[in-house]
Amino acid sequence: MNGFKRELTENILPFWIDKMQDDEQGGFYGQIDGCDQLHPEANKGAILNARILWTFSTAYRLLKDAQYLSIAQRAFDYIIDHFIDKEYGGAYWELDYKGNPVNRKKQTYVQGFMLYGFSEFYRATGNPQALELAKDFFRLIEKCHDDRLGGYLEAYTRDWQSIEDMRLSEKDANEKKTMNTHLHVLEPYSNLLRIWKGKELVAAQRRLIDIFAIKILDRKTNHLDLFFDEEWNARYKAISYGHDIEASWLLFEAAEVLGDKELLDRIKGISLKIADAASEGLEIDGSMAYERVGDHTDGERHWWVQAEAVVGYMYAYENSGDVRYKEKAARVWEYIRTHIVDKEGGEWYWSRLPDGSINRRDDKAGFWKCPYHNGRMCMEMMERFGMESC
Repeated sequence: MNGFKRELTENILPFWIDKMQDDEQGGFYGQIDGCDQLHPEANKGAILNARILWTFSTAYRLLKDAQYLSIAQRAFDYIIDHFIDKEYGGAYWELDYKGNPVNRKKQTYVQGFMLYGFSEFYRATGNPQALELAKDFFRLIEKCHDDRLGGYLEAYTRDWQSIEDMRLSEKDANEKKTMNTHLHVLEPYSNLLRIWKGKELVAAQRRLIDIFAIKILDRKTNHLDLFFDEEWNARYKAISYGHDIEASWLLFEAAEVLGDKELLDRIKGISLKIADAASEGLEIDGSMAYERVGDHTDGERHWWVQAEAVVGYMYAYENSGDVRYKEKAARVWEYIRTHIVDKEGGEWYWSRLPDGSINRRDDKAGFWKCPYHNGRMCMEMMERFGMESC
């Protein structure tokens, strides 16, 4: 496998540098649609901005290109100036195109991505403000912890009171605890542990790993359940192949940074079982389907699912020595290069539809379409697996 550095530096990152900087209102535009049309007055999402911060911070840390630092600094400054709630703490969900809050809801998921971005910006630059912000967001997330039943509650009002609608998006079930939020708290906690080994952080990470192994993982199928009530009863049975394969390596990473060999050995076995379960979603062309609900498989090939499959199978290969995992990663990568990369417009398509046609209904860049999954795939392949020199 090769071409990861080229894909990152000649396609993914240039798209965001050249097309998404908002020089009139500051920060970054909120949307380029699936037909490559810019919407300069689209609202600006916290997820998009936090993921830009993480991606360009990592790119600068690895490649030391000054233009990547410039974009990371731009994201860092804009988040501090506009997304952070100076009165109640935490980050808003959404701004208008001028940078004014239009949805002040506090999603635990968003606070996790802000922590991910701040911790990586510190790793890249040594900026002390970024480290303090990362610690602040960790402590804020810990206030969302359910001390009685474990795990993290999903969402709050601006002033951290209970809220009726806790969903991340319209397609999600309105439940108090979700796999997705826990996965994206686990992920930034791993990154923060690389720069700060606070006792409370170590304890929180261990609790999170146990939550995945005991509550979120269906030990009969080795898939992850997605939505739970407050008492950890699974409320909606579906299989998200992309989240399974993503969790398989993020869970291993979470144990690895703790440096506990006994825990790591236990999680390694679980990680491989999850990767094997995710393989049920592999299609004959090497790609990975989106999800299964009941007897119906949604065969849409989402960009992020393919990116996570490459990384997840490479971790499985590293942890098992079984070359079949590497072969799976290679087949997914070939599918990406052939069908998901937009060779004319830049970046990646949102997806290919089950009939193989390009999905132009969904964004090229937007609230959920960010440089994070595909950028991270490239950088993981470069940094961890040495596919190309950093």
